[in-house]
Amino acid sequence: MKKVRDIMTTDLSVCQSSSTLFDAASMMKQKNVGSVPICDENGQLMGMVTDRDLAIRGYANHSADSTPVQQVMSDHLYSVTPDTSLEEASQMMAEHQVRRLPVVENGKLTGMISLGDLSTEEMSDEAAGVALHEISEPPELH
Repeated sequence: MKKVRDIMTTDLSVCQSSSTLFDAASMMKQKNVGSVPICDENGQLMGMVTDRDLAIRGYANHSADSTPVQQVMSDHLYSVTPDTSLEEASQMMAEHQVRRLPVVENGKLTGMISLGDLSTEEMSDEAAGVALHEISEPPELH
């Protein structure tokens, strides 16, 4: 059974906790990505910031370009380890309605796995389809 380490992206661009909204937006534009992990100076994962976070929590609230990215990042994260199975990773994405998961080992960010990564993997293509369906479903209101 394939593991996350077999298909995860390891060439990551990260922002530091001291980075600004402008820094994060510029990195997203330069790397053509929609999210950036936020790490402390020791490589410990602190959070993630998405283009949506920048728009909704940042700029729509009249935050300046110089606002620390920590003020708009998501810090309630779901993550996996490199030894997590692809099936388990796709189930976690579906359950928590996320399209990407940080890969953390000993507290440090070592990679990222996305729904796109899963969909290109023949053995996990069906699981990726199920995850996408679950992610795309609106959450039930109680």
